[in-house]
Amino acid sequence: MSHTISISSDISKEEKYQSLIPQIQSLVSDEKDIIANFANICAALKYNIDGFFWVGFYFNKGKELVVGPYQGPVACNRIKIPDGVCGTAVKERKTIIVDDINNFPGHIACSPDSKSEIVIPIFKENEIFAVLDIDSDKLSNFDEIDKNYLEQLAFIISEIIK
Repeated sequence: MSHTISISSDISKEEKYQSLIPQIQSLVSDEKDIIANFANICAALKYNIDGFFWVGFYFNKGKELVVGPYQGPVACNRIKIPDGVCGTAVKERKTIIVDDINNFPGHIACSPDSKSEIVIPIFKENEIFAVLDIDSDKLSNFDEIDKNYLEQLAFIISEIIK
């Protein structure tokens, strides 16, 4: 089934999330394949929220994270836990916002164009199943609005993981 995401370009970031999250929920509600859902979530986020340079998922494989569906330039295939922003989010079991990745100890530079980052853990049965990793090519691009809505999205995602 074909879906279209429709977001007005002349509204605030918060209003974009308020419009986008229910559309993503509808998009994934009838699809059972996690890869298909994760791929469409990446595209919906990248092309509807300003400043998202790279949007993707890393699956938790125990001692490392392995890249999953994403939108953007070539990514790191594997990230050891607790390395980088993604590994730190898994270790600390919480969302991490980095205003300037050059000031984050142990940052893993998958792309030289990445300037700021947010990583949101996705839990399934109290374990981290994956992380949603979003990079921006702008400094300080992420804030509490992003954190709030992306954590809401992470909860929706956790509900569709089988």
